[in-house]
Formats: sequence, structure tokens, C-alpha cells
Amino acid sequence: MSIIYYPVCLDIKGKNCLVVGGGRVGTRKAISLAQCGARVTIVSPEITGSLEDRENITLVRRAYDTTDLNGMMLVFGATNHRELNRQIWQDATEKNMLCNIADFPEACNFILPAVVRRGDLVITVSTSGNSPAFAKRVKKELENEFGEEYADFLFLMGKIRKKLLAEQHDPEAHKTIFETFIEKGLLQMIRQKKMADIDTLLASVLGTGYSYNDFIQGGNE
Repeated sequence: MSIIYYPVCLDIKGKNCLVVGGGRVGTRKAISLAQCGARVTIVSPEITGSLEDRENITLVRRAYDTTDLNGMMLVFGATNHRELNRQIWQDATEKNMLCNIADFPEACNFILPAVVRRGDLVITVSTSGNSPAFAKRVKKELENEFGEEYADFLFLMGKIRKKLLAEQHDPEAHKTIFETFIEKGLLQMIRQKKMADIDTLLASVLGTGYSYNDFIQGGNE
């Protein structure tokens, strides 16, 4: 019977995460964790990746010890030694930790999907471990379909939502407002860079005093 995975997105910002193994795979895992804000520790006698001076990544050049799991939220085992990987899995299981052992599906309680990122839009593709190669194929197709305009669109929607909340608009009314933007083709306007049309739509839905440039130039404040 195949495993039915429960899809979830984890907030790992500021969380301690461990990667055991300093080769190509371990390096890739560490960088992806750090990009999501985790505090990453890599434990390995040899670290071949270019990780020096990377923010949020600590390098520990020695062999793995069970105590390395203390205080960690999750662990990746990415060594070339099967018995060591098995030991990491057993240690993590005893601590009820999230654990993923590279190329060892039987020693994982979570797996990683292929990911397409467009700003705050995150699209994941999983074959439940049956065919990572096919997941990558689907990912490439999605990358072609979903361009950077989706990142700009969601950034704008987030800024509008924040402004509406600050002005004490009824949160229940937000759904209708954002559905109107979608139905009126705001995404397509952003893709085609029709700034005048965007401003006209913003004014028709939100009233005067709103413009695309004002929202975008406001940055992340």
C-alpha cells in the first residue's frame, strides 16, 4: 500500500535545522533551508560546497553525533554512508523529529516536492516519491506557464490588503474586492504592463488616490 502524504508548508524562519553531509546534495539542502530563513547547521568532516560566509549557515567539520539533533526542528541526512544515514533516521525517529534521508525513501517521514516560486506564489509538484524525474518535467511546464507577473500581482494584492486593513475596511468585503480584480483582468494588465489601465481599475474598485506605482514604491514597509 502506497503512502498518502499530507501536503503542508512549513514556517522554518528562525528555526534550527540540521544537515548531515557536506557534499553536493547537502549543500543544496542547506541553501534551500537558509533561503527560507532557517538557522542551518551542516555537520560533516568534509564540506565541498561553497558555503563559507553564507548567512544563517554554520559549518561544523567533524563526524555526526547523536547530540547534534538536540534543539533541531528537522534533519536532512545527505551522506554517502548508508549505515550512517540509517543511524540518523533512527536517532531522529526516537526524538519524533522531521527527517529526510536522501535517496532512502524508507527512512523519511517527509519528502520534498518540486517547487516553482513566483514571489509569494508557491506551486509544488509531487509524485509521492514514485518519479522525481516526472515531477521535474511538470515543474518546467509550470515555470513556462506562470511568469513573474504572478509575483507582481500577489505583491500588489498584499499591499492593497494591508492598506484596507489599516483603513478599517470590513474584512468580509475584501473577498469581493479581490475577486473583482481577478475577474477584471488585473493579472493580464500587469503581464502586459498596461499601467494606465491598472490605475483606472484600481480607482474604479478602491476609489481615487490609488495607483500602481504608489503601491509598488511603498516596498515591503
